[in-house]
Amino acid sequence: MSKFKRAEKKEVIVSGSETIAERIRKKVPWIGFGLRKPKVNFPKFYRRGITMPSPSKALGLIFIYAILFALQTGVIYLMIRETPALGADPAGEPIFLYPSINESFIVEGLVASILMFISSTGFLLLYQASKYSYKKNLALRILVIGVLLIVGAFIGLQYMVASKLGNV
Repeated sequence: MSKFKRAEKKEVIVSGSETIAERIRKKVPWIGFGLRKPKVNFPKFYRRGITMPSPSKALGLIFIYAILFALQTGVIYLMIRETPALGADPAGEPIFLYPSINESFIVEGLVASILMFISSTGFLLLYQASKYSYKKNLALRILVIGVLLIVGAFIGLQYMVASKLGNV
């Protein structure tokens, strides 16, 4: 015989309508024995209608990039200041960069925005290169292309600023 007695398991019969008093008799002594848990089956209502497919994530990203591109071009600045699209020097030849650092033409804002977009694409390629760590040739190609895009856009933007300042 063992020294320890086995604890007897109480069988709890759970039906759909056991009394509340049976469940919480020791905790709440004032509930009488006549209260029962109601057994109600609520009907399920289905809403009928036409379901539209949700747009893909790529469409959302394209929309976000379009908004960022518009903001980078300086659309608000161009709408408030009403700047011309292109300028001309006294000889009548077109100039694409406004000679002052404080003003810009519409084309100048578009070119700067395209260069910033190319640079951000380079940074996205750097991120994508980290995903292909086991395919070293592919990762190296993506990494080189990303770095070239970033450096090229940086050089282009620096050239634009230097020509606006008159250093070129």
